[in-house]
Amino acid sequence: MSLVALQTLLTIVRTGSLVRASEELNVTQSTVTARLKALEDDLGQTLLVRRKSGATLTASGLKLVRYAEVMTELWRQARQETALPEGTDALCNVGCHVDLWPGLGRRFFDSIRANHPSIALSAWPGSHAEMEQWLDAGVVEVALTFQPATRENQTLYRLPEETLVLVSTDPASPLRFDPHYIYVDGGAEFGRRHAEAYADAGTADISYGSAVWALQHILDHGGTAYLPESMVTGQIADGTLFRLAKAPEFTRPVCLITNDTATATWDWLPPLIADLMEDV
Repeated sequence: MSLVALQTLLTIVRTGSLVRASEELNVTQSTVTARLKALEDDLGQTLLVRRKSGATLTASGLKLVRYAEVMTELWRQARQETALPEGTDALCNVGCHVDLWPGLGRRFFDSIRANHPSIALSAWPGSHAEMEQWLDAGVVEVALTFQPATRENQTLYRLPEETLVLVSTDPASPLRFDPHYIYVDGGAEFGRRHAEAYADAGTADISYGSAVWALQHILDHGGTAYLPESMVTGQIADGTLFRLAKAPEFTRPVCLITNDTATATWDWLPPLIADLMEDV
């Protein structure tokens, strides 16, 4: 099984067809077909069903893609680490939920840069499920996320909880039945508590899976949404957004998880984590 064949499979999946994959990889379609066949022969499984409309993964193909993504990412990481310039001691890969990047993520990342210039850094946005997979596979050594779950050989550090507040571009926005309300997914626990607090309210026409995206939407088009207090402090201070004081508030946990095998010799890491935890 070759890395090139795995990369070719991922390109087919991403583009949706062998023809588009060959164009992107700048090889002939017969080369793409040969790489795919070699991969299928190695595994003894059919990975794709080819139709005129495009290529569809089989059940075996779906399983392989998960490993192919990790394997190709580990290879990229290995190439990067072995090619580190002289004077660079280590490579630190940080996974961060997109909503945590503007605050804790950047603070953590910038602290490493400022205090440990000999460490090469790489940051990756992703969901909690992706963080779990990346930590298990060694793709990232540290993850900042909202869901406090760990597995063997991992350590969880609880950071200050995040407060979600209702903000709007209109200070007179109603708390219920607001036609401009935007629902922002804050996780399962937030969804349950939000449903209890607004059981008599309607369903939002627009929803986002990211507070960062929702904030940009509101700033561009106006509206109301529950957003992290730390994310909107500046907009509230300058009058761009208004906090609806009578609205209920919600909190959600924030945590940092480490891959203990990878970080065992990183003496510089505990003080940085302690700094993030100082307000707990």
